[in-house]
Amino acid sequence: MENCLFCRIVAGEIPATVVHRTETTVAFRDIDPKAPTHVLVIPVAHHADVVALAADPAAAADVLAAAAAVAEQEGLTGGFRLIFNTGPHAGQEVFHVHAHVLGGEPLGPMLAGK
Repeated sequence: MENCLFCRIVAGEIPATVVHRTETTVAFRDIDPKAPTHVLVIPVAHHADVVALAADPAAAADVLAAAAAVAEQEGLTGGFRLIFNTGPHAGQEVFHVHAHVLGGEPLGPMLAGK
């Protein structure tokens, strides 16, 4: 998708700090981190959200495997959080599915104020 920010990162048109790459995934540091470690893992192929990704089980498995590899590579031995925001009510801002790998400190409750 020509106007998709993450597709442009995959194509090398927009710089990103890539920490992990496979034939089917790219993982890069979030530009506005919410934890000491905050890496986004995306499929190379464009899928708008996690619902679309689920229709491609191989791509979904690749994203999960890449997220696990990133957590190990980043030394998140105390645990990590893996978040997929799907749709505007969940806070999805870029409509190219992406998993947030967060860790490096205790992360607190899953939802603020809960």
